[in-house]
Formats: sequence, structure tokens, C-alpha cells
Amino acid sequence: MIDNNKIKKLYTEKVSKLLKFNKAYFDKDHPIATDLEFDQLKKELLDLVKKYPFLKEIKNLDNLVGFKPSSKFKKTQHVKPMLSLSNAFNKKDMLDFQKKIKNFLNIKTQIELSAEPKIDGISASLRYVNGQLIYGLSRGDGIFGEDITENLETIKDIPKKLINAPEVIEVRGEVYIGKKDFEKIKDKFANPRNAAGGSLRQKDSRVTKKIPLKFFAYGIGETKPQIFKNQFDLLKKLKNWNFPINPNCKIVVSIDEIEENHTELEDMRSSLDYDVDGIVYKVNDLHFQDRLGSTSNSPRWAIAYKFSSVKASSKIKDIVIQVGRTGAITPVAKINPVTVGGVVVSNATLHNEDEINRKDIRVGDIVTIQRAGDVIPQVLSVDKSKRNKGSKKFIFPTKCLCGFATKKEMSVATKKTDAVRRCTRGYECDFIAREKLKHIVSKDAFDIEGLGKKVIDNFWNINFVKTPSDIFQLNYDRIEKLEGWGKLSIKNLKKAIEDSKKIVLDRFIYSIGIRHIGQENAKILAGFFKSIKKFSELFNHKKRKNILKNLDDLDGIGETQIRSIEDFFSNKKNSEIIETLISVLEIKDFKKINKAGKLSNKNIMFTGGFAKMSRSEAKAIAEENGAKILGTVTKKLNYLVVGNSKPTKKKIDRAKELQIDLMTEDSWYELLKR
Repeated sequence: MIDNNKIKKLYTEKVSKLLKFNKAYFDKDHPIATDLEFDQLKKELLDLVKKYPFLKEIKNLDNLVGFKPSSKFKKTQHVKPMLSLSNAFNKKDMLDFQKKIKNFLNIKTQIELSAEPKIDGISASLRYVNGQLIYGLSRGDGIFGEDITENLETIKDIPKKLINAPEVIEVRGEVYIGKKDFEKIKDKFANPRNAAGGSLRQKDSRVTKKIPLKFFAYGIGETKPQIFKNQFDLLKKLKNWNFPINPNCKIVVSIDEIEENHTELEDMRSSLDYDVDGIVYKVNDLHFQDRLGSTSNSPRWAIAYKFSSVKASSKIKDIVIQVGRTGAITPVAKINPVTVGGVVVSNATLHNEDEINRKDIRVGDIVTIQRAGDVIPQVLSVDKSKRNKGSKKFIFPTKCLCGFATKKEMSVATKKTDAVRRCTRGYECDFIAREKLKHIVSKDAFDIEGLGKKVIDNFWNINFVKTPSDIFQLNYDRIEKLEGWGKLSIKNLKKAIEDSKKIVLDRFIYSIGIRHIGQENAKILAGFFKSIKKFSELFNHKKRKNILKNLDDLDGIGETQIRSIEDFFSNKKNSEIIETLISVLEIKDFKKINKAGKLSNKNIMFTGGFAKMSRSEAKAIAEENGAKILGTVTKKLNYLVVGNSKPTKKKIDRAKELQIDLMTEDSWYELLKR
């Protein structure tokens, strides 16, 4: 059984690590990780979102699309976001990808996919107006990019003028350096990817010009007018405009063709003059792409099918227990350091008590470790033929490291007992409290630069920080006496903390670390409460009861989330700590930007299947037109759209009882045409 909170904790840790890599690589031009380390870590994160969809709530991947634009360059917003891709690692993942597409589009026929090698370089976007290159941007954080026009213009592969192009067109592609060219300059850079990234972000374009950078075009952003019907024709047109296009692009349809293509490119990978780490598969039909749209993290119409992972064997030296911020008790194997996929690994997850018992994992065992495609390296199997005769079964502790008895809770979703043991003391447990502090200062919470995990651990050990409010009331004179802290670093820390005191309600809700409340859930809750004053009513037992009843109406907030909120605020210590935290902050009201559209301010619910589109697509269209999707039938509902296939009778009856307008599938389509 999967422990969601353990996965969230490990995911957040990996995100923090990648952000450090990003900062060193992009801001300081001094990488602290190899290209393979960076790539593997990002692969783990993207795979985790694919493997555990609930992580979409956290939205950490929004910050992993690239990097925060540097102050060295002008910051410009992408007209269309440059999103990251979901990952596939095997045949099943690709079959799931195809199935999801067909279900969303509500079609049964096979769909053409454009198969394009995934170049391991740096993404860039080029904006042309009336055929003239106006500016070029780095990917940045996916929303804002750095204006690196002058540097991009030094790349011979990038044309400055297009003939017979649309009035406006954004050409997107990958900047890279060939393996042979890199050999000539490898003493200046850590690896080809760093060479490309570091060169593109030079203030002096003359420095960039000295590096033999190349470019592969792979798609478009904004285009006016839209003249393309499919992805493959688009690639051909880009080639006609003198953009280099990867020669190994092709059209595939069946899963057999996908697998054959995957094997073929993986076999020839070493002979290519550029690094590839997989193949990107895109729905070829651009109309289908528009219909499919995107999640908050990635487009629904594309996926990166990564090349195979690497395994290795090692010996378990010890099994230790870690406590996550939600109280999850996680076993970790300490192993003899071993290189897996070019990365030295010394820890491996054992997931939970059930996993240890199922595989009969013991201290001293020789085990197979797999890295890539999992959140952290995992133990795949035990070689019992090499087990010592005197080895003993691992007895999983029933108590937390704080000494409090743990328990396995009943899952609301599955109605089964969770596999994970959990300490439920909240802030009363020092181990949980410390992990919560690390979450609060993290990127997607208060985002306090200079307060990383190691700093929190240090401040905790010397009693500088024990509760969240302590962070915002630090004694900087005491910090100055610590080794490694100077006036400048303290000044920067103080500014970062002072700036973070002003926080929007949704980020605050996410930051306090309620179990099962990720970023998306936090936004939904913030839209409901709107102000910290209203949110603070959760501290009152009687008011909390009524509030929780109303939360059930919110689409995206279910029984699991409601129970977590109740458990969190029912803990007196939790409530006291959060109340104190609120008192030292300026928490801004949540103001949702309502999309203007024909369905603005309308609450809609869908039931049953549709003939012309999936319910997912119907919901997406409704939201695009300003509607709010409800999860239950209440008086707030304006329309219940009833599909032709297996609608829920209970919902229809309830809607009739409340005199809510019922809309057929046909009338829904008519509404959209108005």
C-alpha cells in the first residue's frame, strides 16, 4: 500500500535538491551536479507525478520547468507557457497515455503520434513578427523567460528572417552542443548541457558566440494566423524556413510501432553527435492538441518516453526509520555506496512495513537497486542465495522515534487499512515539527531563500527555531555569532524573511502542511474562505463543524481532505502554533481571477457519459468559459448536465428536488455555440 505522505515528503526533498542544482547551474554558472545527476533527478520527479497523480495537487513541477529568471536579464512572459512533459518508462505507460487521449477525446480509432528524439539541451522560444526575429527567451520557469535574444542570434542554426511566415509565430526548440564540439571545450564546462546553458546566459554575447551551439526546432507557441493542421507538417514547414529539424522524427500509430521506434533510437543513441534521453510522442493532429489542452504541469497531448533505467547490486548495512512531516514512518536501507546510472547511491527506500515483510528484506542482504523512474532508489529484490545463515528478520518498530505509539489508519478512499504506520501527534512530535518547518520555508510555501534543510536542522538543534513563528522572530545578533554567517548573509536572510511575511491565503494554507492538502486543494480552499479571518474560524470547534459540512460541495475537496482538516485543527497544539503564526504575518485575501466567458459565475455539474466528448473535456471547456465545477448537487448549482450514458439517478432526482435546471447533452452543445 502506498503512503501518500511519504511520497509527498520525498518528492519535496527531491524538488529542493533540484532547485539547488538549478541555482548553481543557471545563476552561478558553477554546476554542483553532473548532467546525469541533474537528468536523473528530474526524471525521478516527473515520473513520480506520472506514477502518483495526487501529486498534481502540489504543483511543484511548475517550478521545475526550468529556473527562476535571473536578474541579469530582462524578464518576459511567454504568451503560451512552456510546460514540462509527463514521463513514460515502459510499454504500459505508453498504452495508458494512448488510452487517456482516446478517453478524453471520446474516440475509439487509433491516433497518429509524431515521434521526436528528446534532445538533452536547453529550451528556447523565438518570436517572429512579419517574418522578423523580434526576441528570444529562455524557458525560465515556464511562465516567464529571460530575454537572451542577442545570445540566440549568435547561433547559426537560427534564422533571423522567415519567408512567407504567419504574421506572428513563436518557434520553440532545443539549444545544444554536439559531442565532438564539446570535446574541444570540455575543460571549460562540466558537461554539454551545462555548456549550452551557461553559454546562453552570458551577459556578453561575444562570449556566447565563441561556443559552437546548435539548435533543433520542435514546435510552436503562439501563431497568428494558425496555418498548420498537424505536428509533422509543422516540422516540414519549419525545415523549409531553414530551421534544423531532427532527421529521426517519424509518424507512429500502434504500440508495436512505438516500441520498435524506441528500441531503434536507443540502439543508435551512442552513435549520435548529441545527447538524447528518450523520445517525445505528440498527438499529430493540432486540433486534437487544442482539445486536449494541458494540466497545470504538462500538456495532455505529449509525453516523454524515457530510455531504460539502470540497476545495480549492493549490501544493506542497516535499516533506519525516518519520520515525515505528516507522521509517516518510513524505513530506509543504508547500503554500501554503489554507482547506478552514473550516480553514487547510498540509500534506498523500503517503502513501508508490508513491503519489508513481503520481500523479506534484512540487514546484511545483497539486494538489487534500481534508480531512474522512482522517487528515490528502491530495492527491487533480495538475493537470498547470498544471505548469511544467522540473519534475522527486521522487526518494524511500533513506536515513533519520539516514543509515541504509531497506528495504521483506515483509508477513506479504499476502505482498507493503510500499509504505513503513522505518528499522529503533529507538532507535539519533535521529528514531525522539524519536518514541518522545512516544508514551511520551501519553494512553494513561504519560499525563504537562505533557510534550507541544513539551516533548519542547525537552528533546531541550537534552539533558535522550534515553531513556525520563531522563523519570523529570529535573533539575528545570535546568528551572527555562528560559524559561516556574515553580515551580508544575515542581511539577505533577514530581507527574505521580512518579504515572506506577506503571503497570499492559498500559499499560507498549503504551507501549514495539512495532510492531503496540496497546492491545488489549497487554492480551492482559499477560494472558499477568501480571507484569513474566515479561515481562522476552523480553530473554533462549533464553527469548524459547520464549515466542514459546506466543504463537501467543493469539487476537488472530498472526504479524505475534510477528515484531514478536521484532524489537523482538532489537535490543540497544531491550532495554537498556527494561531501564533498568523499573528506575525500579513496574510492577503485570496482573489481568484475569474475567466470571462459565457458561463461566468455559473456552477455546473456533469453526470453520465457523452457521445461527442469525454466528461473531462466537458469540464475543461466549462472552466475555460468561466464556470465553476461542483462535486455535489446543492442549491448553489445552476446546471446539471446529464449525459446519455449511465447518468447517476440520485443526482438527477436531487437536482429536480432543488428545482435545478437539467441540461441534456444536446442542449449543452447548443449552449456552447451561443
